[in-house]
Amino acid sequence: MKRRTLDVAIEKLQLKAPFRISGYVFTDVEVVVVRLREGAAEGRGEAGGVYYMKDEPPGMVARIEAARDAIESGISRDALRAVLPPGGARNAVDCAIWELEAQLTNTPVWQMAGIDRPQKKITTFTCGADEPEKMAAVAKSYAQARAIKIKLTGDPVLDGQRVRAIRAARPDVWLGVDGNQGFTRDSLQRLMPVLVEAKIGLLEQPFARGREADHEGLRAPMPVAGDESILSLADVPGAVGRFDVINIKLDKSGGLTEGLLMAREARRLGLKVMVGNMVGSSWAMAPAFVLAQLCDFVDLDAPIFITQDRDPALTYDDGYVFCDETMWGSKVRVPA
Repeated sequence: MKRRTLDVAIEKLQLKAPFRISGYVFTDVEVVVVRLREGAAEGRGEAGGVYYMKDEPPGMVARIEAARDAIESGISRDALRAVLPPGGARNAVDCAIWELEAQLTNTPVWQMAGIDRPQKKITTFTCGADEPEKMAAVAKSYAQARAIKIKLTGDPVLDGQRVRAIRAARPDVWLGVDGNQGFTRDSLQRLMPVLVEAKIGLLEQPFARGREADHEGLRAPMPVAGDESILSLADVPGAVGRFDVINIKLDKSGGLTEGLLMAREARRLGLKVMVGNMVGSSWAMAPAFVLAQLCDFVDLDAPIFITQDRDPALTYDDGYVFCDETMWGSKVRVPA
Protein backbone atom coordinates (compact mmCIF):
# COMPACT_ATOMS: atom_id res chain seq x y z
CA MET A 1 0.00 0.00 0.00
CA LYS A 2 1.40 3.35 -1.01
CA ARG A 3 2.02 5.75 1.86
CA ARG A 4 3.91 8.51 0.08
CA THR A 5 2.93 10.79 -2.79
CA LEU A 6 5.45 11.76 -5.46
CA ASP A 7 5.17 14.91 -7.57
CA VAL A 8 7.77 15.54 -10.25
CA ALA A 9 7.98 18.51 -12.62
CA ILE A 10 10.40 20.32 -14.93
CA GLU A 11 10.99 24.00 -14.22
CA LYS A 12 13.06 26.52 -16.19
CA LEU A 13 15.53 28.82 -14.44
CA GLN A 14 16.48 31.91 -16.44
CA LEU A 15 20.05 33.18 -16.16
CA LYS A 16 20.76 36.86 -15.62
CA ALA A 17 23.31 36.74 -18.46
CA PRO A 18 24.81 34.08 -20.77
CA PHE A 19 27.33 31.91 -18.94
CA ARG A 20 30.23 30.42 -20.88
CA ILE A 21 32.56 27.55 -20.07
CA SER A 22 34.80 25.48 -22.33
CA GLY A 23 32.54 24.16 -25.09
CA TYR A 24 29.19 25.42 -23.74
CA VAL A 25 27.18 28.62 -23.37
CA PHE A 26 24.15 28.62 -21.07
CA THR A 27 21.32 31.18 -21.20
CA ASP A 28 18.81 29.23 -19.12
CA VAL A 29 18.60 25.81 -17.54
CA GLU A 30 15.83 23.31 -16.92
CA VAL A 31 15.71 21.53 -13.58
CA VAL A 32 13.67 18.66 -12.21
CA VAL A 33 11.84 19.37 -8.96
CA VAL A 34 10.65 16.47 -6.82
CA ARG A 35 8.19 16.85 -3.96
CA LEU A 36 7.64 13.80 -1.77
CA ARG A 37 4.79 13.96 0.75
CA GLU A 38 3.70 11.77 3.62
CA GLY A 39 0.84 13.16 5.67
CA ALA A 40 1.64 16.78 6.48
CA ALA A 41 5.38 16.29 5.87
CA GLU A 42 7.06 17.22 2.59
CA GLY A 43 10.55 16.75 1.21
CA ARG A 44 11.91 18.66 -1.77
CA GLY A 45 14.74 17.94 -4.17
CA GLU A 46 16.00 19.82 -7.23
CA ALA A 47 18.43 18.58 -9.87
CA GLY A 48 19.70 19.80 -13.21
CA GLY A 49 21.43 16.62 -14.35
CA VAL A 50 24.88 16.31 -15.90
CA TYR A 51 24.92 17.97 -19.33
CA TYR A 52 28.16 16.35 -20.55
CA MET A 53 26.74 12.89 -19.72
CA LYS A 54 23.51 13.64 -21.65
CA ASP A 55 21.68 13.42 -18.32
CA GLU A 56 18.88 15.85 -19.10
CA PRO A 57 15.52 16.66 -17.43
CA PRO A 58 13.18 14.69 -19.76
CA GLY A 59 15.21 11.53 -19.27
CA MET A 60 15.51 12.24 -15.54
CA VAL A 61 11.72 12.46 -15.24
CA ALA A 62 11.32 9.21 -17.17
CA ARG A 63 13.72 7.44 -14.79
CA ILE A 64 11.89 8.79 -11.76
CA GLU A 65 8.51 7.75 -13.17
CA ALA A 66 9.84 4.25 -13.80
CA ALA A 67 10.72 4.06 -10.10
CA ARG A 68 7.51 5.71 -8.88
CA ASP A 69 6.07 2.61 -7.19
CA ALA A 70 9.26 2.00 -5.22
CA ILE A 71 9.54 5.66 -4.24
CA GLU A 72 5.92 5.97 -3.15
CA SER A 73 6.18 2.70 -1.22
CA GLY A 74 8.78 4.27 1.04
CA ILE A 75 12.11 3.17 -0.43
CA SER A 76 15.11 4.01 1.76
CA ARG A 77 17.93 6.25 0.63
CA ASP A 78 20.34 3.31 0.64
CA ALA A 79 17.98 1.14 -1.40
CA LEU A 80 17.46 3.99 -3.87
CA ARG A 81 21.14 3.67 -4.86
CA ALA A 82 20.32 0.26 -6.37
CA VAL A 83 17.18 1.45 -8.15
CA LEU A 84 18.41 4.66 -9.82
CA PRO A 85 21.92 5.20 -11.23
CA PRO A 86 24.10 8.15 -10.20
CA GLY A 87 22.83 11.33 -11.81
CA GLY A 88 20.17 13.97 -11.58
CA ALA A 89 17.13 11.71 -11.18
CA ARG A 90 18.51 10.02 -8.11
CA ASN A 91 19.76 13.34 -6.73
CA ALA A 92 16.30 14.94 -6.80
CA VAL A 93 14.63 11.94 -5.17
CA ASP A 94 17.41 11.31 -2.65
CA CYS A 95 17.37 14.91 -1.39
CA ALA A 96 13.58 14.86 -1.15
CA ILE A 97 13.78 11.71 0.98
CA TRP A 98 16.35 13.35 3.28
CA GLU A 99 14.08 16.32 3.92
CA LEU A 100 10.96 14.18 4.26
CA GLU A 101 12.70 12.06 6.90
CA ALA A 102 13.84 15.20 8.69
CA GLN A 103 10.22 16.35 8.79
CA LEU A 104 8.86 13.01 9.95
CA THR A 105 11.44 12.51 12.71
CA ASN A 106 11.86 16.16 13.71
CA THR A 107 15.60 15.69 13.20
CA PRO A 108 17.59 18.13 11.02
CA VAL A 109 19.37 16.64 8.02
CA TRP A 110 22.81 17.61 9.33
CA GLN A 111 22.20 15.58 12.47
CA MET A 112 20.89 12.63 10.45
CA ALA A 113 24.07 12.85 8.36
CA GLY A 114 26.27 12.60 11.45
CA ILE A 115 27.94 15.99 11.13
CA ASP A 116 28.15 19.04 13.36
CA ARG A 117 25.63 21.87 13.12
CA PRO A 118 26.42 23.64 9.82
CA GLN A 119 28.46 26.83 9.87
CA LYS A 120 28.76 29.47 7.16
CA LYS A 121 31.42 28.69 4.55
CA ILE A 122 33.55 30.80 2.25
CA THR A 123 32.33 30.09 -1.28
CA THR A 124 33.93 30.83 -4.60
CA PHE A 125 32.18 33.23 -6.97
CA THR A 126 32.58 32.23 -10.61
CA CYS A 127 33.73 34.29 -13.57
CA GLY A 128 32.47 32.64 -16.76
CA ALA A 129 34.85 32.56 -19.71
CA ASP A 130 34.74 35.84 -21.66
CA GLU A 131 37.02 38.60 -22.85
CA PRO A 132 39.64 39.39 -20.17
CA GLU A 133 38.41 42.92 -19.47
CA LYS A 134 34.83 41.72 -19.08
CA MET A 135 35.91 38.99 -16.69
CA ALA A 136 37.92 41.50 -14.68
CA ALA A 137 34.82 43.70 -14.44
CA VAL A 138 32.80 40.73 -13.19
CA ALA A 139 35.47 39.96 -10.60
CA LYS A 140 35.31 43.57 -9.40
CA SER A 141 31.53 43.35 -9.18
CA TYR A 142 31.89 40.53 -6.65
CA ALA A 143 32.72 43.11 -4.01
CA GLN A 144 32.07 40.75 -1.12
CA ALA A 145 34.03 37.81 -2.57
CA ARG A 146 36.93 36.29 -0.67
CA ALA A 147 37.41 33.56 -3.30
CA ILE A 148 36.89 33.62 -7.07
CA LYS A 149 36.93 30.78 -9.61
CA ILE A 150 37.95 31.55 -13.19
CA LYS A 151 36.52 29.54 -16.07
CA LEU A 152 39.14 28.86 -18.76
CA THR A 153 38.82 27.42 -22.27
CA GLY A 154 42.19 25.83 -23.04
CA ASP A 155 43.74 28.66 -25.04
CA PRO A 156 46.95 29.35 -23.08
CA VAL A 157 47.40 32.88 -24.49
CA LEU A 158 43.83 34.09 -23.93
CA ASP A 159 43.52 32.21 -20.65
CA GLY A 160 46.74 33.81 -19.46
CA GLN A 161 45.30 37.23 -20.24
CA ARG A 162 42.13 36.30 -18.35
CA VAL A 163 44.02 35.20 -15.26
CA ARG A 164 46.29 38.26 -15.23
CA ALA A 165 43.35 40.64 -15.72
CA ILE A 166 41.40 39.15 -12.84
CA ARG A 167 44.41 39.03 -10.53
CA ALA A 168 45.12 42.69 -11.28
CA ALA A 169 41.48 43.57 -10.61
CA ARG A 170 41.31 41.52 -7.42
CA PRO A 171 44.74 41.23 -5.77
CA ASP A 172 43.00 40.59 -2.44
CA VAL A 173 41.21 37.27 -3.09
CA TRP A 174 41.99 33.58 -3.33
CA LEU A 175 41.83 32.48 -6.98
CA GLY A 176 41.17 29.08 -8.50
CA VAL A 177 40.87 28.12 -12.17
CA ASP A 178 38.64 25.57 -13.86
CA GLY A 179 39.87 24.10 -17.13
CA ASN A 180 36.58 22.28 -17.81
CA GLN A 181 38.53 19.58 -19.73
CA GLY A 182 39.87 22.11 -22.25
CA PHE A 183 43.65 21.59 -21.95
CA THR A 184 46.36 19.27 -23.19
CA ARG A 185 49.61 18.66 -21.34
CA ASP A 186 51.34 21.07 -23.73
CA SER A 187 48.81 23.91 -23.49
CA LEU A 188 48.71 23.63 -19.71
CA GLN A 189 52.50 23.72 -19.51
CA ARG A 190 52.45 26.95 -21.50
CA LEU A 191 49.90 28.49 -19.13
CA MET A 192 51.47 27.26 -15.90
CA PRO A 193 53.91 30.19 -15.37
CA VAL A 194 50.96 32.58 -15.40
CA LEU A 195 49.08 30.45 -12.88
CA VAL A 196 52.11 30.48 -10.59
CA GLU A 197 52.58 34.22 -11.04
CA ALA A 198 48.91 34.83 -10.16
CA LYS A 199 49.15 32.59 -7.08
CA ILE A 200 46.37 30.28 -8.23
CA GLY A 201 45.22 28.10 -5.34
CA LEU A 202 43.45 25.30 -7.22
CA LEU A 203 43.52 23.86 -10.75
CA GLU A 204 40.31 22.03 -11.60
CA GLN A 205 39.94 19.34 -14.30
CA PRO A 206 42.43 20.54 -16.91
CA PHE A 207 42.20 17.42 -19.12
CA ALA A 208 39.27 15.62 -20.70
CA ARG A 209 37.25 12.95 -18.99
CA GLY A 210 38.60 9.63 -20.26
CA ARG A 211 42.17 10.96 -20.26
CA GLU A 212 42.70 10.66 -16.52
CA ALA A 213 46.11 9.04 -17.10
CA ASP A 214 47.33 12.39 -18.44
CA HIS A 215 47.18 13.69 -14.88
CA GLU A 216 49.76 11.14 -13.74
CA GLY A 217 53.13 12.77 -13.20
CA LEU A 218 51.69 16.25 -13.69
CA ARG A 219 53.88 18.65 -11.76
CA ALA A 220 51.68 21.46 -10.54
CA PRO A 221 52.56 23.74 -7.62
CA MET A 222 48.86 24.01 -6.71
CA PRO A 223 46.37 21.22 -5.88
CA VAL A 224 44.67 19.62 -8.89
CA ALA A 225 40.99 18.71 -8.60
CA GLY A 226 39.02 16.11 -10.50
CA ASP A 227 35.51 17.14 -11.49
CA GLU A 228 34.16 15.58 -14.69
CA SER A 229 36.43 12.59 -14.05
CA ILE A 230 34.86 11.90 -10.65
CA LEU A 231 31.15 11.19 -10.86
CA SER A 232 30.29 8.79 -8.05
CA LEU A 233 31.74 6.68 -5.24
CA ALA A 234 33.10 4.12 -7.72
CA ASP A 235 35.40 6.77 -9.22
CA VAL A 236 37.01 7.92 -5.97
CA PRO A 237 39.74 5.25 -5.65
CA GLY A 238 40.94 6.03 -9.18
CA ALA A 239 41.60 9.64 -8.19
CA VAL A 240 44.58 8.62 -6.06
CA GLY A 241 47.83 9.47 -7.85
CA ARG A 242 46.02 11.61 -10.40
CA PHE A 243 44.21 14.25 -8.36
CA ASP A 244 44.73 15.92 -5.00
CA VAL A 245 41.09 16.91 -4.62
CA ILE A 246 37.76 15.48 -5.75
CA ASN A 247 34.91 17.83 -6.65
CA ILE A 248 31.60 16.34 -5.53
CA LYS A 249 28.45 17.60 -7.20
CA LEU A 250 25.17 16.07 -6.08
CA ASP A 251 23.87 15.93 -9.65
CA LYS A 252 26.85 13.74 -10.54
CA SER A 253 26.85 11.58 -7.42
CA GLY A 254 23.10 11.05 -7.33
CA GLY A 255 22.38 12.91 -4.13
CA LEU A 256 23.54 13.70 -0.64
CA THR A 257 23.66 10.03 0.39
CA GLU A 258 26.35 9.20 -2.18
CA GLY A 259 28.05 12.58 -1.72
CA LEU A 260 28.64 11.88 1.95
CA LEU A 261 30.03 8.43 1.14
CA MET A 262 32.38 9.99 -1.42
CA ALA A 263 33.64 12.65 0.97
CA ARG A 264 34.40 10.14 3.70
CA GLU A 265 36.09 7.73 1.31
CA ALA A 266 38.18 10.54 -0.14
CA ARG A 267 39.34 11.49 3.35
CA ARG A 268 40.22 7.86 4.06
CA LEU A 269 42.36 7.78 0.91
CA GLY A 270 44.16 11.02 1.78
CA LEU A 271 42.37 13.21 -0.76
CA LYS A 272 40.90 16.65 -0.15
CA VAL A 273 37.27 17.36 -0.92
CA MET A 274 35.42 20.09 -2.78
CA VAL A 275 31.69 20.58 -3.20
CA GLY A 276 30.52 22.15 -6.44
CA ASN A 277 27.27 22.75 -8.26
CA MET A 278 25.50 22.71 -11.56
CA VAL A 279 23.26 25.69 -12.26
CA GLY A 280 20.36 25.58 -9.82
CA SER A 281 18.36 27.36 -7.18
CA SER A 282 18.75 27.33 -3.40
CA TRP A 283 16.76 24.10 -3.28
CA ALA A 284 19.62 22.41 -5.14
CA MET A 285 22.33 24.12 -3.06
CA ALA A 286 20.83 23.41 0.38
CA PRO A 287 21.73 19.68 0.52
CA ALA A 288 25.15 20.53 -0.93
CA PHE A 289 25.64 23.02 1.90
CA VAL A 290 25.28 20.13 4.35
CA LEU A 291 28.04 18.30 2.45
CA ALA A 292 30.12 21.50 2.43
CA GLN A 293 30.70 21.03 6.15
CA LEU A 294 33.07 18.16 5.26
CA CYS A 295 34.86 20.02 2.45
CA ASP A 296 38.11 21.94 2.00
CA PHE A 297 36.81 23.96 -0.97
CA VAL A 298 33.25 25.22 -1.44
CA ASP A 299 31.72 26.40 -4.74
CA LEU A 300 28.01 27.01 -4.16
CA ASP A 301 27.32 30.25 -5.99
CA ALA A 302 24.78 29.08 -8.61
CA PRO A 303 21.75 30.97 -7.24
CA ILE A 304 23.44 34.33 -7.83
CA PHE A 305 23.29 33.67 -11.59
CA ILE A 306 19.53 33.11 -11.89
CA THR A 307 16.93 35.85 -12.18
CA GLN A 308 14.66 34.48 -9.45
CA ASP A 309 15.70 32.24 -6.57
CA ARG A 310 13.50 30.38 -4.08
CA ASP A 311 11.99 32.22 -1.13
CA PRO A 312 13.41 31.72 1.45
CA ALA A 313 16.87 31.19 -0.03
CA LEU A 314 20.52 30.73 0.85
CA THR A 315 22.23 33.87 2.08
CA TYR A 316 25.48 35.29 0.73
CA ASP A 317 27.27 37.75 2.98
CA ASP A 318 30.89 38.93 3.20
CA GLY A 319 32.01 36.13 0.88
CA TYR A 320 30.28 33.39 2.91
CA VAL A 321 27.31 31.21 2.05
CA PHE A 322 24.85 29.97 4.66
CA CYS A 323 21.71 27.84 4.56
CA ASP A 324 19.45 27.98 7.57
CA GLU A 325 17.95 24.57 8.33
CA THR A 326 14.49 26.18 8.43
CA MET A 327 14.86 26.80 4.68
CA TRP A 328 15.55 23.15 3.89
CA GLY A 329 16.12 20.02 5.90
CA SER A 330 14.24 20.45 9.18
CA LYS A 331 10.81 20.07 10.72
CA VAL A 332 10.17 23.78 11.11
CA ARG A 333 10.42 25.83 7.92
CA VAL A 334 8.71 28.61 6.07
CA PRO A 335 6.32 27.04 3.52
CA ALA A 336 7.30 27.64 -0.12
